[in-house]
Parts: sequence; structure tokens; C-alpha cells
Amino acid sequence: MDFLTLFAVYVAVVLTCIALVCKYSGQQHSPLNVLFNFILGPITPKWLQKFWQWTLHRLFHQRSNMFIYLHILLEGAVYAEFTYEVFGFCREMDTTLTSLSVPYVLLGLKTFFFYLCIKTDPGTVTKKKVAAQLHIYSYDRRLFHPGVSCPTCQLVKPARSKHCRVCNRCVQRFDHHCVWVNNCIGAQNTRYFLLYLFSVCAMAGDIALLTGDMLLHAVLRSGLLRASYIDENGQEQPAGPLFVVQHLFLTFPRIVFMLGFLVFVFFLLAGYAMFHSYLALINQTSNEWYKSRGYVCQHCHPTAAADNLHSPVPDHSKRYYYSRGLLRNLGEIFFPPRPVQKKDN
Repeated sequence: MDFLTLFAVYVAVVLTCIALVCKYSGQQHSPLNVLFNFILGPITPKWLQKFWQWTLHRLFHQRSNMFIYLHILLEGAVYAEFTYEVFGFCREMDTTLTSLSVPYVLLGLKTFFFYLCIKTDPGTVTKKKVAAQLHIYSYDRRLFHPGVSCPTCQLVKPARSKHCRVCNRCVQRFDHHCVWVNNCIGAQNTRYFLLYLFSVCAMAGDIALLTGDMLLHAVLRSGLLRASYIDENGQEQPAGPLFVVQHLFLTFPRIVFMLGFLVFVFFLLAGYAMFHSYLALINQTSNEWYKSRGYVCQHCHPTAAADNLHSPVPDHSKRYYYSRGLLRNLGEIFFPPRPVQKKDN
């Protein structure tokens, strides 16, 4: 098994472990816990097993700044490597300072939106605001019904709100809880979250392009594309793409690893950003999108209809109940409606 195959297997195993931890953390009977208990349970001390469960619960089911610190650490490592090595190589290739300054400008913008995502109240439903928040959105009587109270907050839930178990509060126009900003994404900070996603994508894409251009120039200057090597059978073989990649990894290991990480982050976050942009255009939250996937209409399912004969008939002609057109939908994201308190006479 050659070097590239081993490296690909390593990356696949790491990404699989990360995906399993993110998906099944905190669940008592998840495949992750079953696998841990079956393989490591017999040889792992009880205190270590409890620490494992406590750590997963603390990271994913309670408010924690750990992912904020991890975010800053990864970002610092990427920018340190880019500044220490790639910047100098790019200057030798006569790359303009304007082009090399773009990642740092994007870093400033990203940091600003990142801070706003963390510090901005997403739209917490409180006793003082709930009366006004009830009039911001009408109930669609499909996913949101009037008169439903939150058993934890002891407040009537406004339309499009949801109780966040991590933050222990109801949030107006709840989208999701983001561990990377340690805050809910709701009515008042969805705009900052979208701008944060796009700025991170732009950062990763721009640094990846500059790094890829540097490596391409290094290959062209070294003449690797015209080189050959002796294989295990003693025969001369032309240097193909895999040989070039392996040579680059051995010559610039940190730079190539950083480039691979940036490409992975770019495509992952670009897809996520496009999904949230689509939701913004149709005026739907990810919570509503997820809930609507498993929605069964009471008047289309005979068993459900028998349980609630007096519920109003949903409007099937309008799939996106809260959509008001593209421009008004975007306007609602960037200029969210705020509860208006009535003045006492």
C-alpha cells in the first residue's frame, strides 16, 4: 500500500469519527456509544467511561466555548502557516501585495460577523416581549398552532419559535443552535450568520487559490512534469499526477496538508451556505425545513384525522407559508421585524 493510499485511509477514518461524534454524541443508545462500550468498555476504567460521556454531553448538549476556541486555534494555525511560508513564496513569484492582503481583509470581516453571531441576542422570548412577539408571525396551523405553551419557559410560543434545550430558552424564528458560535441562530442574528458563512468560504477559497498557485509554480519551476523515476521493477516511468502530489507532500508537508484542509472546509461550508441561502430566499428556517420533511397532513392521513376532527384545513396551495417574495424574504432576514411594545396611556 503506497503513501497516498495510506494517507487517504487516514483522512477517511478521521472524518468518519468526527461525523459519528457530531451525529450521535449524547445519545444513550447511539452506535458510537455501543461501539465504545463493546470495544473499549471491558478494558476502560469506569471513571474514564463517565468522563467520556460527560465530555460529549458538555460539548454538544450544554453551552460551551470549546468550539469557539477550536475555531480560533484552527484559524490561527492556517494563517500562521500561510504567513510563514506561502506569503514568502508568493512574493518570490511576484504576486502583488494587493492579492496577498485579501485574506487578511477577509479575516477582519469574518471576525466582525463571528463576534456579532456570538454576542447578538437571537430573539429570546421573554415575559416582557412575548405579547408583542405573538403578533409578528401568524400561525400556519401546520407546523405552528396557536395556544401552545412551552412547558419549560411557561410562555405561549409565538409562531416560528422553538425551545432550545442547549440554551434553555425559546427563540423567535428559531433556525438552529450553532456550537461554533455558542449561540442560537434566530430572527435577530441570522443575517450575521449568513455573512459569517460567506466570509469563511471566501477566506478558505482565497487562501486555497494562492496556495495552489504557489505549488503549481513550484512544480513548473522544478520540471517535475517532464521528470521520470525508477519503479519497484527497475523500469523507468514518467512522473504522473500522483507522483507529483506525493513529491509535493514530502517537500511541503504542512502547506499541502493546509491546502487539503482548506479545500475540504470550502466545499463543506459552501454547500452549507448555499442551503441557508436557499432557506432565506423562501423564508424558511432549517428547523421548519426539517420538521416539514416528516409532516403528515391530518386531513390526508385517516388515522391522524380521526384524532383531531376539529383542526382547520391546511392550505395545500401554498407550500411556503411565510414566503413573501424573494426581495421581501431577504429584507426580513437583514432587517428582521422587531416586537413593538404598546405604550401605556
